[in-house]
Amino acid sequence: MSDLIWATFQLYKNALKGALHSFLRGWLVVVVVVVFAVFMMSVSSVASGLGILGGFLLGGANAFIVGSLLGLVEQAVMSSRRMRWKDVWQSAGQYFWDVLTILFIVWIPLQLLEMGMGANPYGPAVGSGVFLLLFILLNPVPEVIYQVRHGSPLDVIREGYEFVIENWIEWFFPWAIVLAPFGLAFFFMVSSQGGGILGLNFIQLLRLPFTILNTWLAYLGIPGSLASALVVVLTPIATVFVLFFRGHLFASLHSSSRRQRLFKARAARK
Repeated sequence: MSDLIWATFQLYKNALKGALHSFLRGWLVVVVVVVFAVFMMSVSSVASGLGILGGFLLGGANAFIVGSLLGLVEQAVMSSRRMRWKDVWQSAGQYFWDVLTILFIVWIPLQLLEMGMGANPYGPAVGSGVFLLLFILLNPVPEVIYQVRHGSPLDVIREGYEFVIENWIEWFFPWAIVLAPFGLAFFFMVSSQGGGILGLNFIQLLRLPFTILNTWLAYLGIPGSLASALVVVLTPIATVFVLFFRGHLFASLHSSSRRQRLFKARAARK
C-alpha cells in the first residue's frame, strides 16, 4: 500500500512540475483565453436574437475556440520550446471538426432525453444523473483528441471511456481533494455545469474554475469585493494551469499501467 501511495504521489508531483514548466513556456495561452472569452461573449450577444441560427453560430464559435485552445495546450504540454505569437495563429481552429463532431454526437441523445423527460416528475433527477455519468466517463476526451488523435470521433469517445475505467482513481483524485470541503451536493452541481464533456464547452470550461474559486474564497472568508477581483484575475490562469496539469497527468497515465508505476516506485525506493 505504501508503494502505491508513493507511486501516486510521484505521479501528481511530476504532473504538477510538468504543468508549471508548460505554464512558464506557454503563458500566452492565458492572454488567448481572455481574448476568447471576450469574443465568445460578443458572439453570444449577437446569437441571442437569431433563434436556431444563433444556436448554430454559437456552436460553431465554441468549436473554433476550443479547437484552437486544444492546439495551444498540445504545444505547451507536448513540446519543450517557448510558445510564440505565431503559434497562436497556426493553432486557429486546429481541432475544430473534432470538437464539433463529438459535441454533435453527444448532443443528439441529450436532446432526445430532454424531450422524453419533459413530462416526467423525475426528469431533473434523471437529467442530473446523465450529466454526472457523462462528466465522469467522457472527462478525458479533450486530452484524447490532441494526444491520441483517433480518426473517428466514436473512437475518441471510446478511448476516453476506456481510459476512465482503467485510471478513474488517479484521474479524479485531484478533483476529490479540491471539492472535498464542500460535499457531494457541490460536486453534483459542478458536474452538471460541466456540460457533459469537460473541456469541449468553452463557457463551462471557464465557469467551473470560476465557481470553484468563488466557493473557496468564500470558504476562506475573503471579503466580497476582494474575492470578486481575485476570481476575475485568477479564473483564466487557473483554467490554463488545470488544462496543462490534465495534459501531463493524462500523458503519464496513458503511457503506463498502474502495475508499471508501482514497479517503478518500488525500484526507485530500493
